[in-house]
Amino acid sequence: MQTASRTDWMTGRLALLEQEKRLTRLRDEVAEQRRALPWVRVEQEYTFDTVEGRRTLAELFDGRSQLVVYHFMFGPGWGEGCPSCSFWIDALDGVPIHLAHRDVSFIAVSRAPLEELQLYRKRMGWSVRWVSSAGSTFNYDYGVSFTDDEQRAGATYNFRPIEHPPAELPGMSVFAKDADGVVHHTYSAYARGIDGLNGAYQVLDLVPKGRDEDGLPSTMAWLHRHDAYPGT
Repeated sequence: MQTASRTDWMTGRLALLEQEKRLTRLRDEVAEQRRALPWVRVEQEYTFDTVEGRRTLAELFDGRSQLVVYHFMFGPGWGEGCPSCSFWIDALDGVPIHLAHRDVSFIAVSRAPLEELQLYRKRMGWSVRWVSSAGSTFNYDYGVSFTDDEQRAGATYNFRPIEHPPAELPGMSVFAKDADGVVHHTYSAYARGIDGLNGAYQVLDLVPKGRDEDGLPSTMAWLHRHDAYPGT
Protein backbone atom coordinates (compact mmCIF):
# COMPACT_ATOMS: atom_id res chain seq x y z
CA MET A 1 0.00 0.00 0.00
CA GLN A 2 1.27 3.46 -0.93
CA THR A 3 -0.12 6.62 0.67
CA ALA A 4 0.11 10.20 -0.57
CA SER A 5 -1.31 13.66 -0.10
CA ARG A 6 -4.52 14.55 -1.91
CA THR A 7 -2.46 16.76 -4.24
CA ASP A 8 -0.11 13.91 -5.16
CA TRP A 9 -3.05 11.56 -5.55
CA MET A 10 -4.72 14.01 -7.94
CA THR A 11 -1.54 14.26 -10.03
CA GLY A 12 -1.43 10.49 -10.37
CA ARG A 13 -5.17 10.26 -11.01
CA LEU A 14 -5.04 12.81 -13.84
CA ALA A 15 -2.15 10.93 -15.47
CA LEU A 16 -4.16 7.71 -15.22
CA LEU A 17 -7.20 9.48 -16.66
CA GLU A 18 -5.26 10.18 -19.84
CA GLN A 19 -4.46 6.47 -20.11
CA GLU A 20 -8.10 5.58 -19.51
CA LYS A 21 -9.16 7.98 -22.25
CA ARG A 22 -6.65 6.38 -24.62
CA LEU A 23 -8.08 2.98 -23.76
CA THR A 24 -11.64 4.22 -24.36
CA ARG A 25 -10.69 5.62 -27.76
CA LEU A 26 -8.87 2.40 -28.64
CA ARG A 27 -11.88 0.37 -27.53
CA ASP A 28 -14.09 2.44 -29.84
CA GLU A 29 -11.68 1.90 -32.73
CA VAL A 30 -11.57 -1.85 -32.14
CA ALA A 31 -15.38 -1.98 -31.91
CA GLU A 32 -15.58 -0.22 -35.27
CA GLN A 33 -13.16 -2.74 -36.79
CA ARG A 34 -15.20 -5.57 -35.26
CA ARG A 35 -18.37 -4.27 -36.90
CA ALA A 36 -16.52 -3.98 -40.22
CA LEU A 37 -15.63 -7.69 -40.35
CA PRO A 38 -17.16 -9.48 -43.35
CA TRP A 39 -20.16 -11.73 -42.77
CA VAL A 40 -20.16 -15.49 -43.43
CA ARG A 41 -23.40 -17.07 -44.58
CA VAL A 42 -24.58 -19.90 -42.31
CA GLU A 43 -25.19 -22.73 -44.73
CA GLN A 44 -26.23 -25.41 -42.25
CA GLU A 45 -29.81 -25.61 -41.01
CA TYR A 46 -29.24 -25.81 -37.26
CA THR A 47 -32.20 -26.64 -35.03
CA PHE A 48 -32.57 -26.30 -31.28
CA ASP A 49 -34.89 -27.55 -28.55
CA THR A 50 -36.73 -24.64 -26.93
CA VAL A 51 -39.66 -24.36 -24.53
CA GLU A 52 -41.76 -23.44 -27.57
CA GLY A 53 -40.65 -26.56 -29.49
CA ARG A 54 -38.01 -27.25 -32.11
CA ARG A 55 -36.70 -24.01 -33.65
CA THR A 56 -34.17 -23.11 -36.33
CA LEU A 57 -31.33 -20.66 -35.81
CA ALA A 58 -33.23 -18.12 -37.90
CA GLU A 59 -36.27 -18.47 -35.65
CA LEU A 60 -34.19 -17.76 -32.54
CA PHE A 61 -33.84 -14.15 -33.72
CA ASP A 62 -37.43 -13.70 -32.52
CA GLY A 63 -38.24 -11.13 -35.19
CA ARG A 64 -35.04 -9.12 -34.76
CA SER A 65 -32.11 -8.82 -37.14
CA GLN A 66 -29.27 -9.51 -34.69
CA LEU A 67 -28.63 -12.42 -32.34
CA VAL A 68 -26.03 -12.85 -29.59
CA VAL A 69 -25.37 -16.41 -28.43
CA TYR A 70 -23.61 -17.18 -25.16
CA HIS A 71 -22.03 -20.64 -25.42
CA PHE A 72 -22.72 -21.97 -21.93
CA MET A 73 -20.67 -24.94 -20.72
CA PHE A 74 -23.28 -27.53 -19.80
CA GLY A 75 -22.80 -30.99 -21.28
CA PRO A 76 -25.31 -33.85 -21.33
CA GLY A 77 -25.64 -35.49 -17.93
CA TRP A 78 -23.74 -32.83 -16.00
CA GLY A 79 -26.71 -32.07 -13.75
CA GLU A 80 -25.66 -28.44 -13.27
CA GLY A 81 -23.98 -25.79 -15.34
CA CYS A 82 -20.38 -24.63 -15.23
CA PRO A 83 -19.73 -22.25 -12.27
CA SER A 84 -17.83 -19.71 -14.40
CA CYS A 85 -20.53 -19.65 -17.10
CA SER A 86 -23.07 -19.24 -14.30
CA PHE A 87 -21.05 -16.23 -13.13
CA TRP A 88 -21.34 -14.74 -16.61
CA ILE A 89 -25.09 -15.32 -16.87
CA ASP A 90 -25.55 -13.75 -13.42
CA ALA A 91 -24.02 -10.63 -14.97
CA LEU A 92 -26.08 -10.84 -18.17
CA ASP A 93 -29.51 -11.98 -17.01
CA GLY A 94 -31.03 -8.50 -16.92
CA VAL A 95 -29.51 -7.41 -20.23
CA PRO A 96 -31.76 -9.05 -22.90
CA ILE A 97 -34.74 -6.74 -22.30
CA HIS A 98 -32.54 -3.75 -23.10
CA LEU A 99 -30.89 -5.42 -26.10
CA ALA A 100 -34.33 -6.19 -27.52
CA HIS A 101 -34.92 -2.46 -27.87
CA ARG A 102 -31.79 -2.19 -30.01
CA ASP A 103 -32.87 -4.96 -32.44
CA VAL A 104 -30.82 -7.64 -30.65
CA SER A 105 -31.94 -10.98 -29.25
CA PHE A 106 -29.83 -12.77 -26.64
CA ILE A 107 -29.84 -16.48 -25.81
CA ALA A 108 -27.69 -19.05 -24.04
CA VAL A 109 -27.00 -22.33 -25.86
CA SER A 110 -25.75 -25.61 -24.35
CA ARG A 111 -25.57 -29.25 -25.40
CA ALA A 112 -27.38 -30.58 -22.32
CA PRO A 113 -31.01 -31.61 -22.83
CA LEU A 114 -33.55 -28.81 -22.50
CA GLU A 115 -35.05 -30.35 -19.35
CA GLU A 116 -31.68 -30.15 -17.55
CA LEU A 117 -31.18 -26.56 -18.67
CA GLN A 118 -34.62 -25.48 -17.47
CA LEU A 119 -34.17 -27.12 -14.06
CA TYR A 120 -30.85 -25.34 -13.54
CA ARG A 121 -32.27 -22.06 -14.88
CA LYS A 122 -35.07 -22.29 -12.30
CA ARG A 123 -32.56 -23.07 -9.53
CA MET A 124 -30.48 -20.01 -10.46
CA GLY A 125 -33.52 -17.76 -10.77
CA TRP A 126 -32.59 -16.59 -14.27
CA SER A 127 -34.96 -15.24 -16.91
CA VAL A 128 -32.51 -15.47 -19.82
CA ARG A 129 -33.70 -17.58 -22.75
CA TRP A 130 -31.79 -20.87 -22.88
CA VAL A 131 -31.98 -23.47 -25.64
CA SER A 132 -30.43 -26.88 -26.24
CA SER A 133 -28.31 -27.70 -29.27
CA ALA A 134 -28.53 -31.43 -28.50
CA GLY A 135 -28.56 -33.45 -31.70
CA SER A 136 -26.83 -30.76 -33.76
CA THR A 137 -23.20 -29.87 -34.45
CA PHE A 138 -23.71 -26.19 -33.58
CA ASN A 139 -21.39 -26.14 -30.54
CA TYR A 140 -18.70 -28.11 -32.33
CA ASP A 141 -18.89 -25.95 -35.45
CA TYR A 142 -18.51 -22.76 -33.40
CA GLY A 143 -15.50 -24.02 -31.49
CA VAL A 144 -16.78 -24.57 -27.96
CA SER A 145 -17.44 -28.33 -27.82
CA PHE A 146 -14.93 -31.05 -28.62
CA THR A 147 -15.21 -34.67 -29.68
CA ASP A 148 -13.41 -37.50 -27.90
CA ASP A 149 -10.83 -37.55 -30.69
CA GLU A 150 -10.23 -33.80 -30.37
CA GLN A 151 -9.83 -34.10 -26.62
CA ARG A 152 -7.12 -36.70 -27.18
CA ALA A 153 -5.34 -35.25 -30.23
CA GLY A 154 -5.96 -31.51 -29.84
CA ALA A 155 -8.22 -28.99 -31.52
CA THR A 156 -8.62 -25.26 -32.16
CA TYR A 157 -9.98 -22.90 -29.52
CA ASN A 158 -9.88 -19.12 -29.57
CA PHE A 159 -8.47 -19.36 -33.13
CA ARG A 160 -5.34 -21.17 -31.92
CA PRO A 161 -4.31 -24.80 -31.46
CA ILE A 162 -5.06 -26.24 -28.03
CA GLU A 163 -3.86 -29.55 -26.60
CA HIS A 164 -6.32 -31.87 -24.89
CA PRO A 165 -9.29 -29.50 -24.57
CA PRO A 166 -12.09 -30.44 -22.20
CA ALA A 167 -15.44 -31.44 -23.64
CA GLU A 168 -16.81 -27.90 -23.29
CA LEU A 169 -15.35 -24.38 -23.23
CA PRO A 170 -17.05 -20.95 -23.11
CA GLY A 171 -17.53 -18.38 -25.83
CA MET A 172 -19.88 -15.95 -27.49
CA SER A 173 -21.03 -15.70 -31.11
CA VAL A 174 -22.96 -13.05 -33.02
CA PHE A 175 -25.27 -13.59 -35.97
CA ALA A 176 -27.18 -11.27 -38.27
CA LYS A 177 -30.19 -11.91 -40.47
CA ASP A 178 -30.59 -9.92 -43.68
CA ALA A 179 -33.79 -8.69 -45.31
CA ASP A 180 -34.16 -11.97 -47.20
CA GLY A 181 -34.00 -13.99 -43.96
CA VAL A 182 -30.51 -15.35 -44.62
CA VAL A 183 -28.47 -15.84 -41.43
CA HIS A 184 -24.81 -14.82 -41.29
CA HIS A 185 -22.11 -15.36 -38.67
CA THR A 186 -20.45 -12.00 -37.93
CA TYR A 187 -18.26 -12.48 -34.83
CA SER A 188 -17.10 -14.90 -32.13
CA ALA A 189 -14.96 -14.46 -29.02
CA TYR A 190 -13.58 -16.90 -26.48
CA ALA A 191 -11.54 -17.06 -23.25
CA ARG A 192 -10.47 -13.53 -22.14
CA GLY A 193 -12.29 -12.17 -25.19
CA ILE A 194 -15.57 -12.38 -23.27
CA ASP A 195 -14.25 -10.68 -20.11
CA GLY A 196 -16.05 -7.46 -20.97
CA LEU A 197 -19.42 -9.21 -20.67
CA ASN A 198 -18.93 -9.74 -16.95
CA GLY A 199 -19.87 -6.70 -14.89
CA ALA A 200 -18.57 -8.18 -11.63
CA TYR A 201 -15.07 -8.50 -13.07
CA GLN A 202 -15.23 -4.92 -14.35
CA VAL A 203 -16.05 -3.74 -10.80
CA LEU A 204 -13.25 -5.86 -9.30
CA ASP A 205 -10.82 -4.21 -11.71
CA LEU A 206 -11.59 -0.88 -9.97
CA VAL A 207 -10.80 -1.90 -6.38
CA PRO A 208 -7.35 -1.98 -4.73
CA LYS A 209 -7.02 -5.78 -4.66
CA GLY A 210 -8.32 -6.17 -8.21
CA ARG A 211 -9.47 -9.68 -9.06
CA ASP A 212 -7.15 -10.99 -6.34
CA GLU A 213 -6.59 -14.29 -8.15
CA ASP A 214 -2.79 -14.51 -8.02
CA GLY A 215 -1.62 -17.56 -6.12
CA LEU A 216 -4.89 -19.47 -6.48
CA PRO A 217 -4.67 -23.06 -7.74
CA SER A 218 -6.55 -21.85 -10.83
CA THR A 219 -7.73 -18.42 -11.93
CA MET A 220 -11.33 -18.79 -10.73
CA ALA A 221 -10.76 -21.19 -7.84
CA TRP A 222 -12.54 -18.71 -5.53
CA LEU A 223 -15.76 -18.80 -7.55
CA HIS A 224 -18.98 -20.56 -6.49
CA ARG A 225 -22.43 -20.61 -7.99
CA HIS A 226 -24.37 -17.78 -6.38
CA ASP A 227 -26.38 -20.20 -4.21
CA ALA A 228 -23.32 -22.15 -3.06
CA TYR A 229 -21.10 -19.61 -1.29
CA PRO A 230 -20.47 -20.43 2.38
CA GLY A 231 -23.19 -18.85 4.47
CA THR A 232 -25.74 -18.60 1.64
